Amino acid sequence: MRPRRVIVIGGGLAGITAALDCADGCAHVTLLEVRPRLGGAAYSFQRDGMWLDNGQHVFLRCCAAYRALLTRLGSEHRVRIQPRLEIPVLSPGGMRAVLRRGALPAPLHLTGALMRYSYLTPAQRLSAARAALALGQLDPRAATGTLGEWLAKHGQDSAAVAALWDLIALPTLNLSAAEASLALGVFVLRTGLLERNDAGDIGFHMRPLRETLGEPAQRVLGEAGVEVRLGVRAERVERAEGADAVGADVAVPRARSHARGSDSERNTDGLRVRANGVEIEADAVVCAVPHERASALLEPLLGAEARRWTGLGESPIVNVHVVYDRPVCDLPFAAGVGTPVQYVFDRTAAAGLSEGQYLAISLSGADREMECPSEQLRERYLTALSELFPRAQDAVVHSFQVTREHAATFRAKPGTEKLRPASGTDVPGLALAGAWTDTGWPATLEGAVLSGHAAAREVLGR
Repeated sequence: MRPRRVIVIGGGLAGITAALDCADGCAHVTLLEVRPRLGGAAYSFQRDGMWLDNGQHVFLRCCAAYRALLTRLGSEHRVRIQPRLEIPVLSPGGMRAVLRRGALPAPLHLTGALMRYSYLTPAQRLSAARAALALGQLDPRAATGTLGEWLAKHGQDSAAVAALWDLIALPTLNLSAAEASLALGVFVLRTGLLERNDAGDIGFHMRPLRETLGEPAQRVLGEAGVEVRLGVRAERVERAEGADAVGADVAVPRARSHARGSDSERNTDGLRVRANGVEIEADAVVCAVPHERASALLEPLLGAEARRWTGLGESPIVNVHVVYDRPVCDLPFAAGVGTPVQYVFDRTAAAGLSEGQYLAISLSGADREMECPSEQLRERYLTALSELFPRAQDAVVHSFQVTREHAATFRAKPGTEKLRPASGTDVPGLALAGAWTDTGWPATLEGAVLSGHAAAREVLGR
């Protein structure tokens, strides 16, 4: 019996995961990626002799699937997880606070952090604790409206939301509490903070993403027998009943691989992918591209169902990269309150910088910043950094870069849950993967990996 032939479209985390799982299931797998690299939305680029990441893709200790993928890629030594959740919170004028979990069982492990949090008044701290406990009792499947609306009904004023709740909502949901889905907000807060005392410990990538994800994935996929074809755009997916199996190659450079199986057999009931003008046939296809792209690619097969996915919308992330001639910040990362800086990370060592300091500002839900010229962002954020770190006032800026991901994630607004499809489709052999599918998680590294596992189970099971 010949191996099942699977085509995976998309070389992000979802596609990488699906391809590895299918190869583990003895399938003959071909992965098509339009870019000249793997990693999808988690990638590095080179500027001024340094490798910079397009975003600060942190994860949590509870992200078990993503951590397992790191282990599979041999990259666990390139990340670091806090021994205990600890978030320094800064504001202009030198005020500092720390949100640090305790050792008590959840949710009591957060009691000390809230009671000492100086950005809230004593009354606000007690109110926030009551709201957190009430939030933990909600069923995400029954939650409607926005997280902000629910918080307001439970005594959280705008100051408390800005100083506490948005510190969680923005980086995890890529929207402020005022806009974000209550259902997804409940999931994040319960899973990351309220069910296990160590679940929310933060993980950081200590090396550029290309070293942690893209390059190791290409190596491991090749070792697993997956044929990786880079620089290949999938143009169409269609049924291929009774068609001859592919014997032609896509005429582009491809990664070194050791593909299993033969392409000389006849496909009696499968799918056909047209890529770079060449038709490739398979028994199954995993579509692991962003939802807008998947909608356009699969509408001829799935019709209205595929068109619905465009309703997921998009939410941008902007990163500001600043290199100073000297160290100005003594923290590995920090959150900001009362400042345009949402989160700032020291990426000096990760970028291989031997002198000075490289700080990266991560801005989630960054609709306004997407439209702002770089010179305005430069003025705004250099001023904001100097207000948080006084030593920056006398430092020389060697480099200032802005990266913009206009469609970094789907827009996690109320009603999103109904638009996210399952991995299986009505077309036999066609499965979906991507953080936008119905994983239960928001658009995260963990959600992407979980979706890849689900898609592989779907196509291998059929």
